[in-house]
Amino acid sequence: MIRRKDECELEYREHMRDGKGTVELTNLISGPEELCEKGRLFSKITLKSGCSIGFHVHETDSELFYILKGQAEYNDNGNIVTVSAGDVTVCPPGTGHGIENKSEETVEFMAVIVYA
Repeated sequence: MIRRKDECELEYREHMRDGKGTVELTNLISGPEELCEKGRLFSKITLKSGCSIGFHVHETDSELFYILKGQAEYNDNGNIVTVSAGDVTVCPPGTGHGIENKSEETVEFMAVIVYA
């Protein structure tokens, strides 16, 4: 199967996870069935300047980010770390995370949520 760029769903979420501003998601899959029921999200996420995804805990799944562009502040279970293009973050089950773009440059990253 091949899904062309113009076939991917573009979604906008206001104050995602109680974060700031509007987060843009380019959803690359149509649902868990396309991940063989092993996960529920595979998206490119765009954070404009001042936007964020608020801190939240993953109880029964794990989320991974691969930073494509820009620099952001990543909340790694309460520890604030700067992440940049090429970095990978992992939020295992039972831990939490959030991400904020405090720069003037747009931040883009891939996000995958897999079931534990």
